[in-house]
Amino acid sequence: MRSNVLSTLPASVRRSLVKFGSDLERARKRRTLTIEMMGERVGVAKSTYQRVEKGDPTVAMAVYAMALFVLGFGEPLGELIDVRRDDQGLLLDAERLPKRVRTRKTSKPL
Repeated sequence: MRSNVLSTLPASVRRSLVKFGSDLERARKRRTLTIEMMGERVGVAKSTYQRVEKGDPTVAMAVYAMALFVLGFGEPLGELIDVRRDDQGLLLDAERLPKRVRTRKTSKPL
């Protein structure tokens, strides 16, 4: 059974993946690497790597991560969602803070 990710993928996300694949292609060409060489270094078939450069959302994220690593961009995925820069998450955390803090009463020893 085929994943339904293609039918539910927002157009903006699809465009981002296509651009990402295109950027990977340009980086590969700048390094004078062939698709076959990239597939071998990433550890996937040539056809799978071709799908990466087309921005195919059904290709595993690890393949994209390995392609970045092979091209010398090993860190970007670790920096994408840095919790210190998650403004929305920080706002949500601030909203959840209690208005008052009380200590719990402990029972007296017998």
